[in-house]
Amino acid sequence: MPLFSKSHKNPAEIVKILKDNMAILEKQDKKTDKASEEVSKSLQAMKEILCGTNDKEPPTEIVAQLAQELYKSGLLVTLIADLQLIDFEGKKDVTQIFNNILRRQIGTRSPTVEYISAHPHILFMLLKGYEAPQIALRCGIMLRECVRHEPLAKIILFSNQFRDFFKYVELSTFDIASDAFATFKDLLTRHKVLVADFLEQNYDTIFEDYEKLLQSENYVTKRQSLKLLGELILDRHNFAIMTKYISKPENLKLMMNLLRDKSPNIQFEAFHVFKVFVASPHKTQPIVEILLKNQPKLIEFLSSFQKDRTDDEQFADEKNYLIKQIRDLKKTAP
Repeated sequence: MPLFSKSHKNPAEIVKILKDNMAILEKQDKKTDKASEEVSKSLQAMKEILCGTNDKEPPTEIVAQLAQELYKSGLLVTLIADLQLIDFEGKKDVTQIFNNILRRQIGTRSPTVEYISAHPHILFMLLKGYEAPQIALRCGIMLRECVRHEPLAKIILFSNQFRDFFKYVELSTFDIASDAFATFKDLLTRHKVLVADFLEQNYDTIFEDYEKLLQSENYVTKRQSLKLLGELILDRHNFAIMTKYISKPENLKLMMNLLRDKSPNIQFEAFHVFKVFVASPHKTQPIVEILLKNQPKLIEFLSSFQKDRTDDEQFADEKNYLIKQIRDLKKTAP
């Protein structure tokens, strides 16, 4: 029997014990071992209430009671703020509790989404978690669960802190940088209409930062960023963004340079962005001029570009189409 089974402790008592012991952990004095044990037991008891046991579904009224206690006491905030003080298993429990309570719905309402919307610093604490290696991946899991909910994704996107992602995806610890990129990608692809609005309003600052990722020394960051860029500009919701992006000669020059990158994978992802410039029926004059200036070189380059991709018919067709488009370009009369 768990020490805090449902018959022994009600949600209010569990929350109080947990809050009191988190306060002891914060002080970092001699009593922390006992407090750490109590925190683990309380988190286990809380998880049991939310997830039920093997043979029983959790009772709705008890779950509702626990949720209310978590909001009212501010414990949800404390657990995120002090996550690094909790032991390894406890961190996993906090993640499970947080994500479970975030998914909870009453009819069409999501009470925890409403609570976090009213306390947005919870989102920014999770985001800042990427700066602390011992909690970064746990914070990432919780942050992605938040991003599933459009009101929370909107808060992050339109905040000053969103630009911190450009720093986090370049972190030297591979696991953390990859996790940050997964969250970054989720934010930019999950809620299409919201993202299109965000990118249109913040085009200059976002794409200025994005250009640095495309020239990153980190191969993985560079490749992931190129792939995501291709996904973004080919999404019909982002038509206005695509039109703006492919009108800029500096963007075309960057893609032409990336087509000659030493990595075949980077070249391939760059090709999928480059083709949008060439295939567009509404090229701006500066774009046409660059393509004309490099016309013979581009035709020769594309003719022998990644010839070893013999099993990829779509790629071969696209390549031939681009060669034809470039060959058919004519100088417009002055």
